[in-house]
Amino acid sequence: MTQDSGDPPAVKIDGVAKSFSGTVALEPVWLKIRRGEFLTLLGPSGCGKTTLLNLIAGFLEADGGELFIGDDLVTQVPPHRREIGIVFQNYALFPHMSVAQNVAYGLRTRRVSRAETAARVREALELVKLGDFSDRRPRQLSGGQQQRVALARALVIRPRVLLLDEPFSALDRNLRTAMQVELKEIQSRLGLTTVFVTHDQSEALSMSDRIAVMSRGRIRQIGTPSEIYDCPQSHFVSTFVGDANLFCANLLPDAGGPATLDVGGTRTALATYQDELPAPGPVTLFVRPEQCRLAAAGEPGTIPATVALSVYQGSYAELHLDCAAAEGGRVMLRVPASEALRAGTPVGIGLPERGPAIFAREEAAA
Repeated sequence: MTQDSGDPPAVKIDGVAKSFSGTVALEPVWLKIRRGEFLTLLGPSGCGKTTLLNLIAGFLEADGGELFIGDDLVTQVPPHRREIGIVFQNYALFPHMSVAQNVAYGLRTRRVSRAETAARVREALELVKLGDFSDRRPRQLSGGQQQRVALARALVIRPRVLLLDEPFSALDRNLRTAMQVELKEIQSRLGLTTVFVTHDQSEALSMSDRIAVMSRGRIRQIGTPSEIYDCPQSHFVSTFVGDANLFCANLLPDAGGPATLDVGGTRTALATYQDELPAPGPVTLFVRPEQCRLAAAGEPGTIPATVALSVYQGSYAELHLDCAAAEGGRVMLRVPASEALRAGTPVGIGLPERGPAIFAREEAAA
């Protein structure tokens, strides 16, 4: 359960920035992370998400700004005094130690008594379902079990904030999905403030309370998974999160109602979720595949296309369509598997009356 908006944040980042040898890795960031929240930093490689995580952890020194954990200013506080638990991408387990010794390591460095350490290690291992594995060595464990040990080691110190740096990237798909569910259940049960770094959009959408989408050292949009998916506020976010169909369009002058566009010679009126639209002229029309409707060729008000490829996906099929009005010449629709069409079939693409977005054409390069 996350905090109410009036409560003080678990983490507050005020204008924190970082450069390396004159190259900007992270532009000044202002961000409040709520207590008990699962916040994901999502973006492509090199976008600044791991840099921001390392600044929160204290592994990097900020060039400017201030960072608070709770009410405490920690900008100059070393990592071991920030009361933060961390799970790394490679788990970083000590191979010569048993599972229990690995989990106990953080307590030993904090000089916790032997009896309390033993009790807390047992509790942490039970929490991650490894109560019977305390005497094993890391090499005797599967990848998923090693990940659980790393998580138990982070949780056993009872951190104020848990940081996760792409912890599932080395796992196969099925195990990764199972571990996502387990982690989210543990985080919810403990009410633990968690900052999660990933480049996997599906992982972010399924696990997060909020997502901060990053690109080129900046937070481009922050919101709930549904806000990010349903209402992207930029060309970048619309194409990075989820599948997107992009059409080259011409926005006609406002007539006081829905936005009127010319899309490949088809005129259509659309109601968008945006508060402001770009100036009339060449624009990019963004539509999710599930918002598009497959229509018969030549149906009035639809955009002409031709089936290029049908990809069977079990309960549905992905139709990849050649479409002259689309950016890159391709559009993707999802239809019931029984309605898949052969390559070369002419079709029409019906646009929804509500839900799409319109972005200035120059945003694509931003």
